Amino acid sequence: MKLQTPTTAASLADQFGAELLGDGAQVISGLNEIHHVESGDLCFVDHPRYYAATLASAASVILIDQPHPCPPGKTLLVHPQPFAVYNGLVWGQRPRDEGEDGDAPRVGTGTYVAPGAHLGSGVVIGEHCHIGPNAVIGDGCTMGDRVVVSGGTVVGGEAFYFKRSGDGLIPWRSGGSVHLEDDVFLGPCCTISRGVSSTTVIGAGSKLDAQVQIGHDCKVGRHVQMAAQVGVAGNCTIGDWSILQGQAGIAQNVSLGERTVIMAQSGVGRDLEGGKSWFGSPVQEARKAFRDLVQLRKLGDKA
Repeated sequence: MKLQTPTTAASLADQFGAELLGDGAQVISGLNEIHHVESGDLCFVDHPRYYAATLASAASVILIDQPHPCPPGKTLLVHPQPFAVYNGLVWGQRPRDEGEDGDAPRVGTGTYVAPGAHLGSGVVIGEHCHIGPNAVIGDGCTMGDRVVVSGGTVVGGEAFYFKRSGDGLIPWRSGGSVHLEDDVFLGPCCTISRGVSSTTVIGAGSKLDAQVQIGHDCKVGRHVQMAAQVGVAGNCTIGDWSILQGQAGIAQNVSLGERTVIMAQSGVGRDLEGGKSWFGSPVQEARKAFRDLVQLRKLGDKA
């Protein structure tokens, strides 16, 4: 997410009492978690296991819990609770809007918004869309033209993202949004989580059946079909023209190539090559999975 007003590393160090290592004049233009970080961003790390990946990332400024040699071109802010600082910054940029002080929604020509639907602050909806009864479009979410959001669907809910601590699970404030491209169809009671720090995207022409869950920061391609009760965890990429049949489940951080077919009730826990059909849990190429099932049945016949 981009900051409304860029700041410097030295300014944040003074604000939070952090030790500054490196160039205090380094400008911070955005906040991001490690999966989507880019130059100009601030991110955080609070476990030695992730130091190397974070320090080698594109982040310009890194909140870290222990002093560490500062890589060239970066700035480190050492603070005993980097997550708390980072989460507080996100809250400051995206406070909960429970009044009428936010930006009014913008709705395009020919768009119908049914009674009971809620449009949050800063929502932008294109032309000839249909927003069903009791649908919720969260703050800052956007959509193109001819989009259908069926009744009871929630677009832009908080990500299911928590930080474990000695006091329990602390909610990680979601600073991203959701964008639905042209001609997207969302069936009844779908849930599309906003990105933690980037934008969750549903590509042009994609069609989602009832009760489909899309996790934070996912990038769903163009003309993808998902049948009822599909669940896609956070940070996944689904290639164009892919098909996910009913009750398929995709684990976090997985990428599916173009024209991938995931058959019903399959469980995917790794990246998959496109242009193939996959079945089972754990998933394997469908032809092999069916051959294995035949062999298992033959074993039973011999017993």
